[in-house]
Amino acid sequence: MSRREGRIFPYNGRSVGTAFRRQCQDLKIEDLHFHDLRHEGTSRLFEAGFSIEQVALVTGHKDWKMLRRYTHLKPEALHTIRAPRAA
Repeated sequence: MSRREGRIFPYNGRSVGTAFRRQCQDLKIEDLHFHDLRHEGTSRLFEAGFSIEQVALVTGHKDWKMLRRYTHLKPEALHTIRAPRAA
């Protein structure tokens, strides 16, 4: 199996990172890093009502302690979180 097989997005990580930095520079966005998107995505999954186990499947985190570090919920979003979904 090649390194690209099995990937959701079959792109080289370095190329994506370079493109992201260039776009931030072109748009004059300061202090935003590609890795920040992982924090944002993790939080939005929880706000959408996914369980810890479901979010961990997407993010690849092995334990709740590390996953919790990536979660930054907005207090106002807690009112709109739907009931947990079945796996």
